[in-house]
Order: sequence, then structure tokens, then C-alpha cells
Amino acid sequence: MIRYGQVIRLKDGVLASYKKYHAEIWPGITAKIAECNIRNYSIYHKDGFLFAYFEYVGKDFDGDMKKMGDDPLTQKWWDIMKPMQRPLETRAPGEWWSNMDEVFHQD
Repeated sequence: MIRYGQVIRLKDGVLASYKKYHAEIWPGITAKIAECNIRNYSIYHKDGFLFAYFEYVGKDFDGDMKKMGDDPLTQKWWDIMKPMQRPLETRAPGEWWSNMDEVFHQD
């Protein structure tokens, strides 16, 4: 299992809508997340930043992320979510959500 932390900003004025969508997340989205070997997925908000945490339990992260990205329902979901988000200028090439480095962990 690999732990991931990611960060992105929300655009001003969209937090209520973002929360509403996630409170009523489409079942096909949660199914695809699970199918792509993501577990224990959480998103937190503070001062316009979103922090995501999840655990990847598969063997081919890039392949699973491609499978997710190729899914038509996921693409529709992202078409709604992406206009609400503002990626960090310092993100790596190809990233939307910026991956974070883990500096401490304790079980």
C-alpha cells in the first residue's frame, strides 16, 4: 500500500457547490475509485485549499489512473469539478492535483 497526499486550490465562491457534489457523489464515481485500487480516500478543506489523502493498494498506479481517466463518467465528473479548482503553479508537469511529499507517518 502506498499513501498519497495531494493539494489543490478552490476558486472563490465554489465551496458550497463542491461540498454538495461530494455529499451526493455519483455511485459510478465511487465504484471507479474502488476499481482503480484506491482506498481510504478523503478530501479536506482549509482556507481555499483542498487536501486529498488516499491509499493505493494496486500494482500499476499509472495504469489504474489511466483507466480512471479514460472512464466516460469520470470525465463528466471532472468536467464539473475542474472549473471549480485552481491547480498550484508549482505542480509537476502533467499534474492537476499536486502530489505532496510525506514527511512523517506513524501507525
